[in-house]
Amino acid sequence: MNSQSSAAEKIGELLTREGLLSHDQLARSIEAQRQQYPSVPLGRVCVTLGFVSSADLAGVLVKHRRHMHLGELLVHLGLLQMDELQEALEHQQRQHPRKKLGAVLLEKGLIDDPALIRALYKQSQHTSPPGKRSGGKFAALIISGRIQLHELDGLVKRAEIERRSVESLLIEQKKLTKQELGAALSAYYQCPFKEYDERLLIAPEFVNGINPNYLKTNYWIPLRVGDRTVDVLIDDPYAHDRIQDIKRLYPGKKIRCMVGLREDILQYVNAASTYQSGTLTREAVSTILGQLEDEDQSETKEEFFVSENDSAIVRLVNQVIVDALKERVSDIHIEPEGNQRETKIRFRVDGRCFEYLRVPPAYRRALVSRLKIMAGLDIAERRKPQDGKIKFQLADRTIELRAATIPTAGAGNEDVVLRILAADEPIPLDRLKLTPRNLREFRELLTKPYGLILCVGPTGSGKTTTLHSALAAINTADRKIWTAEDPVEITQSGLRQVQVNSKIGFNFAAAMRAFLRADPDVIMVGEIRDHETAEVAIEASLTGHLVLSTLHTNSAVETVSRLLEMGIDPFNFADSLLGVLAQRLARTICQKCKEQYHAPKEEYDALAYGYGEEAFAQLDIAYTDEFRLYRGKGCAACRDTGYMGRVGLHELLVVTEEFKKLIHSRAVAADLFELAVAQQMRTLVQDGVQKVLQGWTDYAQVKAVATR
Repeated sequence: MNSQSSAAEKIGELLTREGLLSHDQLARSIEAQRQQYPSVPLGRVCVTLGFVSSADLAGVLVKHRRHMHLGELLVHLGLLQMDELQEALEHQQRQHPRKKLGAVLLEKGLIDDPALIRALYKQSQHTSPPGKRSGGKFAALIISGRIQLHELDGLVKRAEIERRSVESLLIEQKKLTKQELGAALSAYYQCPFKEYDERLLIAPEFVNGINPNYLKTNYWIPLRVGDRTVDVLIDDPYAHDRIQDIKRLYPGKKIRCMVGLREDILQYVNAASTYQSGTLTREAVSTILGQLEDEDQSETKEEFFVSENDSAIVRLVNQVIVDALKERVSDIHIEPEGNQRETKIRFRVDGRCFEYLRVPPAYRRALVSRLKIMAGLDIAERRKPQDGKIKFQLADRTIELRAATIPTAGAGNEDVVLRILAADEPIPLDRLKLTPRNLREFRELLTKPYGLILCVGPTGSGKTTTLHSALAAINTADRKIWTAEDPVEITQSGLRQVQVNSKIGFNFAAAMRAFLRADPDVIMVGEIRDHETAEVAIEASLTGHLVLSTLHTNSAVETVSRLLEMGIDPFNFADSLLGVLAQRLARTICQKCKEQYHAPKEEYDALAYGYGEEAFAQLDIAYTDEFRLYRGKGCAACRDTGYMGRVGLHELLVVTEEFKKLIHSRAVAADLFELAVAQQMRTLVQDGVQKVLQGWTDYAQVKAVATR
C-alpha cells in the first residue's frame, strides 16, 4: 500500500471514529478517490460527495493531526488546490529554497493574508505545546510575524493607560488592516468577523427597550433577530456574563456570535440610536440637515473641503433611501443647482414626482460622490454619464438600486437618479387586475408548448412584473426556464436567470443563442431592441420553445406593425406569434379616503366617448340620479393627493388564423385593429373606463396614460 493510500485510510479512520462517516461511505469515498479524484485528499473527496462538511473535516484535522505541514493544512481547509500547492513547492525548491512556503504562496497570489493567518493559527494550535502558546486573541498575528510578542505587550500597556482598545493601536501603530485583525480574532474565537458597514441599518424593533448606553458599555449589538436565532456582534464572544445577559434578553432563542472591533460596534450603536423611532424618519432627516446647515453657516464651508465620507453625508444618504422605501418610491432624483443654490431631491411615487428635500449647496459634490462610491463608479469622472448598482442592507433585507449619473448644465453639476429594484417575488396572475376574458385568454396562451408572447408598453408600465407573473404560473418542476434580463429585478426559485452585459458583447441575442444550447422549455428575454434579437426570438419560438419578451410600443396592434417594419419575415412572424398584451399603469384612488359621488352628465358623456359610444351603449349603463363614480378626498396616507398605488390597464390581442393572414399580407395597422376589435379585443381606454366604473381609478388618470 502506497503512502497516499495509507494517509487516506488514516483520515477515513478518524472520520469514522468521530461518527461523521459510516464504513459504507468510507468505502465509497476511497473508491471515488481511486477512480475519479486520484489527486484529491480523501477528506476533500468526502466533502465533495456530501458525506461530511468542510467544518467537520477541519475540526477532525485540527483535533487529531499533530504534525501537519502548512501546505497540507491549507489544502484540507479548502484554501488551496493540490495542483497549486505542488506548483508553489516546485517554485520554492527551484528559486527560493530558503523562503518560507507561506511567503511563496503570497507572492504567487495563491492565497491572501487573512487565509494564511487562519491556517498558521490552526497549525500552531496542534504543533505547539499548550504552555508555549502566547498572544491570546492576537496569537495568529505573532505566529505570522506581523507583530512581535514584546511589541504586543507594549501596546497592551499603552492601551490601558490611554483607555483605548489594543486593536485601534495595532491599526494605528503597526498599520494592520481590519481584515488582518479580523482573521486573527476569527481564528481565536472560532466565529465570523464583522466590520462596520454603513449600508446595514439595524431595524428599530431589534433594539427597542435596550438602553444605548448599556450597549456602548458592554460592546455588543443585535444585528438580526429571527424567530429562533439572534445574530449578535460583540467584542468578546467568550465573555460568559455578557452572553448570559443577552440570552436573558432573548429567551428561547439561539445566540450566534460575530466578533467585531469596539469602534465598529459603537458606530452600529450610534446609527441604531439615530434610526430608533416609531414614526416616519423625516425627523431624523431634519436633524441631519440641521447639522449640515449649522456646519455650512458656522464654517462657511467650501464644497471642495466637504468629504463624501463625512458622517452626516453618510447618514443623510442612508436616511434618504430608508425614507424612499417607506414611502413606496420607485425613483430618487438628486438634482444639483450649482454652488449657490440648494440641491433638490425628488421622489417619484405612482408615476409622479414630488419634492422631498433640499440640501445645502456646499454638499452637492459630497452627496453625489457618496452615491457614486456606493455604486462603484469613478468619482473623478464628471464629464460623461455612468451607471452602476447599489446593494443596500436594511436589517435582514437586501435592497438593490440602479444608479445613473448624468452631467448637467453648470460647473460640475451631476444629476443622480436611483431606481429602486425592490420587488422580491412575482405577483400572482389573478392579482394583476386583468379582466376575466383577458385572464382566461392569457392563461390559455401560456399553456402552448411553443410560440411567441409579447408584453408591450412604455418604460415603467409594469411589463417585467407581468412577465414574471406569467412565468410563476408555469414555473413547474417539469419545465426548464431560462431568462435573460437587464437587470434581474425579480428572482424566482426554479428559474435560471441571467444578467446580460452589453459591454462585453453578451446582449439579449447572444443570451438566447446560448439558451438554445441549454435544453430550454421556456425562454424569457427582457426586451426585443433590434432586428437581431427579434429574429432569434422568432427562431426559438419556431423550434419548439415558448418565448416571452417585451417591446416598447404603444398598443398591441402597433407591435405587429413595428416588428414588420424591422424587416422580420411576415410568414415566420405570423407562425410564431401567439398574442400581445399591451398595458399601462394608472394611479388608483386611495382606499383610505375613497368616496362615492353623483357624477355630472359631462363625466358620463366623456366615459361614453372614450369607450366608444356604440360599444358603451352595449354595456347598458344609463345616466340616472343613481349613477355613481368614485374619488379620493385626500388624507395623510396619500399626502392629500387622493391617490395611492397603481392599477394595470390591459389590451390583449390573441392571434387567430384570420389575423395571421393579415400579417402575411403586411396589412396596415387600421385593418389589423379592426379585426382585433371584431374578435373581442378590448382597448386600453376601454379597459380603463371599466376600471373607472368599478372604482379603481378615475377617467383623468386613464387619459393620462392611454389614448383613444
